[in-house]
Amino acid sequence: MPAHREPHFTTLKHIIRYVKGTLDYGLHLYPSASTRLLSYTDVDWAGCLDTRHSTSGYCVFLGDNIISWYAKWQATLSCLSVEAEYRGVANFVAELCWLRNLLLELHCPLRKTSLVYCDNISTVYLSHNLVQHQRTKNIEMDIHFVREKVAMSHVRVLHVPSSYQYADIFTKGLPRQLFLDFRSRLSVRPPPAPTEGV
Repeated sequence: MPAHREPHFTTLKHIIRYVKGTLDYGLHLYPSASTRLLSYTDVDWAGCLDTRHSTSGYCVFLGDNIISWYAKWQATLSCLSVEAEYRGVANFVAELCWLRNLLLELHCPLRKTSLVYCDNISTVYLSHNLVQHQRTKNIEMDIHFVREKVAMSHVRVLHVPSSYQYADIFTKGLPRQLFLDFRSRLSVRPPPAPTEGV
């Protein structure tokens, strides 16, 4: 922030107005019959204009309830968008393994494969394709790790259209209506209206 300019101040005012208008919003949890881990992972490739680092983000649902979310710059620069996306998926699959083990220790083992939704078709293809390509050599360890989890049926990487990629809310700016829809899907809402007499 040593060289802040007018656009930074405008953005700051926008954020403060948003926070002021949503002070009563909270994360709501609901009873759910499903015990499957369902997740969305996304990367904003080279989104930082200053450093060209990519931003990874994900959200995890246990049934209908969000239980984990994350947004962070990737430590290394990626030359290709598929490389950044695959690193994001690999980092997330490691987190997913930790969540599965945590649920096992809590005596709630998951019997179903955990689903990972990604909006990059090449990343989905790489997670299932056993052929190693020369252009993927720099992410070879990530590829083997994810493929092993897919082969063990712990994880399944699937494609999701960008209009249903809820992790976008953690990695990039969105149009207003899409932002409001994704925020609602993540169960971030105002409190329910109080009933009379309570």
